[in-house]
Amino acid sequence: MSFSLRARVAAATALGATLVVAALAVVTSVAISRNNVNQLDERLTTASQVLVPNSSTLEAFIDQLSGAFAVTIRSGDIVVASTPTRLPALETGSQTVDVDGRRFRVYTAVSTVVSSINISIGVPAIEAQQVTDEQQKQVLLLGLAAVAVSTGLGWLFGGRAVRPLVTLTRQVSAQPPTAPETRTGVTEADELAVAIGGMLTRLNEAQDRTNAALDTARDFAAVSAHELRTPLTAMRTDIEVLRTLDLEPAQQREILGDLERTQGRVETTLTALERLASGELSSEADRVETDIIDICDVAAQDAQRQHPELDIRVESAADCEITMRALPTGLRLAVDNVIGNAVRHGNATSIVITAERVGTTVRVSIDDNGSGIPPGERDTVFGRFERGTGAATGGSGLGLALVAQQAELHGGRAYVRDSPLGGARLVLELQDR
Repeated sequence: MSFSLRARVAAATALGATLVVAALAVVTSVAISRNNVNQLDERLTTASQVLVPNSSTLEAFIDQLSGAFAVTIRSGDIVVASTPTRLPALETGSQTVDVDGRRFRVYTAVSTVVSSINISIGVPAIEAQQVTDEQQKQVLLLGLAAVAVSTGLGWLFGGRAVRPLVTLTRQVSAQPPTAPETRTGVTEADELAVAIGGMLTRLNEAQDRTNAALDTARDFAAVSAHELRTPLTAMRTDIEVLRTLDLEPAQQREILGDLERTQGRVETTLTALERLASGELSSEADRVETDIIDICDVAAQDAQRQHPELDIRVESAADCEITMRALPTGLRLAVDNVIGNAVRHGNATSIVITAERVGTTVRVSIDDNGSGIPPGERDTVFGRFERGTGAATGGSGLGLALVAQQAELHGGRAYVRDSPLGGARLVLELQDR
């Protein structure tokens, strides 16, 4: 069972008022009882001040006092005179005693005329009890009224107190959800509004990223399926020819060679797709402090081993150290792809890699002496599955797409210019943040 915050405020107010009223009622009831007993004692003390000095003549008209008091006069243990209600022998002072099943408040004093005479004067305690009960009843009724009024005020003011939260709920439940107002005048509501606003902002950003990722994934899957369908169809055709036709050994070797080349193309494409996907899934947590020149050096050494005839070198100032927070695996992949494209598609025999820092921008330029890239294709070659007119067969069309992706992941761009070596200059601009 759930209750509104307004009802909880009213209930808390009622409980608090009940506790306060109960405590006050107990204290007040005790005070009333004591006050009424004290009033009886004062009445008896006043009566004794009149009767005790006249104790010698009191016996003559003691019967006349029986309507107002119970009086008993003793000399030692002997009762000299008494009203019909005889009071027991008591010590001097005020006491409450039971007489024939009735409670009396009694004041006992010593006669000022004859010291051996004690006079006890009493009145029924029920008189004080009746007054006490009536007053306590009034206190109880007033307490209940106070609790009821407090509950009503709690409900009334509780509604005003929780109104900012009600407004906040309406704002948050709107479609689409927007950040709520944060100037309600209630500190807790304003703090909650700020927290909810931040949460909604993060949710909206996460939703935008998710939608963008889904759109990218759909495009990625569609383009990948289209690009892989052609070689897979060619492979299936070759397999059917081998299975259905009785071919000469030379013809079989030719078809098997074609199958092997096509399989290599599919494998290359899948590897490139995997690397593209890995780049898109990278996050800020994957970035580490990276030495750019070291990456270029290692890439150049590997390229030299793979292509012994290639002349490749890295140029930078001798005392220059270029480091930045980056994705080292992605940058190494980008440099490898540029070198591989220059050798495979541009027939380059000489490559020069230059790294420099200009403010917060790190620029890596890779020059080659190959066939270059025509000006009209220098933008399109960075697209996925896009191949230049001078590209060699067997490529996936994803090499430079990987380069462009890594540049974008590092807040920069990749572009192609003419190289002083006669071929193409591919520039990677990276932002150190």
